[in-house]
Amino acid sequence: MRETGEDRTARQAVAIAVTRLTLSNFRCYDFQRLDLDTRPVVLTGKNGAGKTNILEAVSLLAPGRGMRRAKAVDLARRDAGCDEDSGRAWGVAATVHTVGGPVDIGTGREETGRTGTRERRVVRIEGETARGQSVLADYVDVVWLLPQMDRLFLDGAIARRRFLDRLVFGFDPSHATRMNAYEHGLRERAKLLKSGHHDDRWLSGLEDQMATKAVAVAAARKDIGARLNILAMDGWGPFPGAQLTPTGLIEGWLEEHRALEVEDKFRRFLAEHRSLDAKMGGAKDGVHKSDLMVRHVPKDQPAEVCSTGEQKALLTGMVLANTKALALDRGRLPLLLLDEVGAHLDEDRRKALFEAISAMGAQAWMTGTDLAQFEPMMSNANFFNVENGTVDRVT
Repeated sequence: MRETGEDRTARQAVAIAVTRLTLSNFRCYDFQRLDLDTRPVVLTGKNGAGKTNILEAVSLLAPGRGMRRAKAVDLARRDAGCDEDSGRAWGVAATVHTVGGPVDIGTGREETGRTGTRERRVVRIEGETARGQSVLADYVDVVWLLPQMDRLFLDGAIARRRFLDRLVFGFDPSHATRMNAYEHGLRERAKLLKSGHHDDRWLSGLEDQMATKAVAVAAARKDIGARLNILAMDGWGPFPGAQLTPTGLIEGWLEEHRALEVEDKFRRFLAEHRSLDAKMGGAKDGVHKSDLMVRHVPKDQPAEVCSTGEQKALLTGMVLANTKALALDRGRLPLLLLDEVGAHLDEDRRKALFEAISAMGAQAWMTGTDLAQFEPMMSNANFFNVENGTVDRVT
C-alpha cells in the first residue's frame, strides 16, 4: 500500500513500550521479571502455561479493569485447591518508555489481613501513590484483540457496546466517568420507581442527570465512530475495510436534532415511561441499550453474515485502524495486546499483520502455541517461552 501523509504522521508518533515488567503474586506467577527492549514481544507455549496472564498484567498499566475485566480480588495468586480470596497482595510493576521518557508504574492490591475486605487497587507513579487509576491515561494507552472477541459480531449488543465504549475511552478517558454517572442515575431511578414513592422532584433530578450524560455518551460514540471510519473503511492490506455505526435511540435523535433538543426529548421520554419502567425495572431505552453495527465494506454486507475468517480479518483491521487513530490523535502509539493472534488468520494475513506492526513501530505483545507462526518476526521481536508459570527468553 502507498504511504499517505497520515501514515507518516502515525509513524512519527512515540511508541509506548514496556522495557521491564515484574509480576508478584499475580495469577499463576509467584515472582516473574521480564527485561525487554522496545521491540514487539512474542510469548509462546502450551495452552494454560500463563501467556495470557502476562498480557493481562500489561493491560492493567492503563486505567480500567484490564482486558479480562477481573476484580482486584481475583488477580492474586492462589494456592492449589483454594477457591476463596486469600487477602494476599499482588503487584504489577513496569518501566515504561513514554512520550516524556522512562516512567516507573506500579499497580496492585495491598494485603488485607482478612478476606473480602478490599477491592480497590493502588496505583503508584515513580513510587508516589496516585489518587486513582485515571492518572495512568497520562502515560499508557492499550489496545487489545482477544480470542473471545471473535464472536463480537454474533453475540448480543452488550459486548459490542462495551467494545465501542472501550474505543471511545482510549481517546477520552472522561467517557467512563460520564457512563458511570448515567448508570448511577439509571439505578437510582429504578430503585425509586420500584419503591412506589414517586417524588417528582427527585425523579426529575435523576432524569435530568441521565439526559445530560446520555447525550454526551452518544455524541462521543458517534464522533469516535466517524473518526475511525476515516481510517477503517479503506482497509489495511488483506484486512477488509469496515464501517462502524453506533446505533440507538439517542444516537438516532442526534442525527436530526441538536444536543440540547435531544436532552429535552430524552427527559420527556423518561417521564412518559415511568409507569412502565416501574414494572419492568431500569429504563425502556437509552444509551445502555445502544449497539454498534459493523459492515464489511468490500462486500457491502453486515459483519454478522460474514465467514469466521472474514470476521477475524475485519476485527483485526479495526484494531489496526484504532491504533493508527490513537497515534494521530495523541502523538503516541499504544501497546498492542494480541492474544492467540494466529487463530483464524491464514499465513498471508499473519504476515501482513506482522508487517503492519513493524511499519507502525508499535510494541505488540503477542501469544501463540506455535513458535513457527512467528517466524517472520524472528529478527524483530523479544521472544519468550512460557511453561508452567515460568518465562524464559528464547535465544
